[in-house]
Amino acid sequence: MNSNRTLMGGLILAGIGVVVIGAIWYFVLRTPEGASEPIAAIPLELPTNTATPLPEPTAEPTAVPPTNTPQPEATEAAPEPTAVPPTDTPEPTADSGVLRVYEISQEESQVSFTLDEDLRGLRNTVIGVTDQVAGQIAVNLQDLAATQVGIIQVNARTFATDNEFRNNAISNQILDTNDYEFITFTPTAVNDLPDSVAVGETVSFEIVGDLTIRDITQEVTFTVTVTAVTEERLEGTASTQVLRGDYNLTIPEVPGVANVTDEVLLELTLVANAIQ
Repeated sequence: MNSNRTLMGGLILAGIGVVVIGAIWYFVLRTPEGASEPIAAIPLELPTNTATPLPEPTAEPTAVPPTNTPQPEATEAAPEPTAVPPTDTPEPTADSGVLRVYEISQEESQVSFTLDEDLRGLRNTVIGVTDQVAGQIAVNLQDLAATQVGIIQVNARTFATDNEFRNNAISNQILDTNDYEFITFTPTAVNDLPDSVAVGETVSFEIVGDLTIRDITQEVTFTVTVTAVTEERLEGTASTQVLRGDYNLTIPEVPGVANVTDEVLLELTLVANAIQ
């Protein structure tokens, strides 16, 4: 009887061990899928400029045959009109009223998330980073009210922290990147922009939009600071804070890891270059 109980206990422990090993492999050791393709911006749909049509040419007048009517005698020539001096009115610039499209440069931009945890009894800050971010912005520096911000995409499969086991857990379980490769932000409003900005000046404003992580979408507001470094280049940052609980992002139970914050800081450091 005792031997049967020992055998049964051993089988149960072996089964538990198999389950634990399988869970560790699935969530920690299994290599997640990589990016399916290089990330690319979704083009903005801007209204086309319509040129004013030229007037239709008038018909040539019909030639009148000469008559034998005697011509009048030549009179004294009228004086030449006095020339009017040119005014100093400036010519309109080529970009007046035109939106210029800028595209985020992956080589010079990055997205990061930051949260805190207890790691083996010590408080630790976790930062995950990727440069796989894409999007377009349409701006007229003389008319910022016309600014348009396109959909911003981030490839969640490419986030990396300082720990490979954590990276696998983030991809395999927390973000489930095999099924949900991209995190997307769809802007719905741009608030608090000034009327215009000169090259070299910095502006601060807010972008409101829908942030989708996995299959959950929540409205968030990014605080944005952008500098028009040149007419061809924008540099800036955008940040917001979200709650893991709002997106059902559950931290797996891992020995030595505890007290992971619900608050997550999302930051975008961007460089956008003019493409047209």
